[in-house]
Amino acid sequence: MNLEVDGKIAIVTGAGGSRRETTTSPDLSFPDIDPEDMKSVLALNYLSAVIPSQAAARIFSEKKSGVILNISSVAGILPLTRSLTYSTGKAATISFTKWLAVHLAAQYSPATRVNSIAPGFFLTDQNRFLLVDEDTGRMTERGEQILHGVPMTCYGEPGEIAGAALWLVSAQASFVTGAVIPVDGGFTAYCGV
Repeated sequence: MNLEVDGKIAIVTGAGGSRRETTTSPDLSFPDIDPEDMKSVLALNYLSAVIPSQAAARIFSEKKSGVILNISSVAGILPLTRSLTYSTGKAATISFTKWLAVHLAAQYSPATRVNSIAPGFFLTDQNRFLLVDEDTGRMTERGEQILHGVPMTCYGEPGEIAGAALWLVSAQASFVTGAVIPVDGGFTAYCGV
């Protein structure tokens, strides 16, 4: 998504997702995950940030300013035990965010910024199959396990991501680049004890 904030062009990359075929389970072990399925999930989660950023870099080189905001995931900070490929793709996005922040500032202009938001757990169509039992509507064992790891003991709301995004693309964050901001109810701060 492209938008203009405070007179600067901002690009937000937010594509991502996983598939059952790349998530380990009692029915699917790590050695049985098809590499082709992994490639598609990696591309979705990583290249969906890289390709729009390439286009933005061309614009920013002329304008000498701009903002890129990548939506990554807490799974890129702390790999989720069953979500191998999704976690790896989001970790790559986080690494890319940091690399690109330095590259654009050094090569194009110090007024270009690149940051990432790392959302925690939000109940979505993408992950519902892992968190809610289709037949009963109750939380799965996995869903219960996740909420035990979130100090705020709830799933996030979309507006909580929007607030962080608005700050990161605004002039109030003009000295913030290369940052990864978790919006996760304390998940990445909690060690479990």
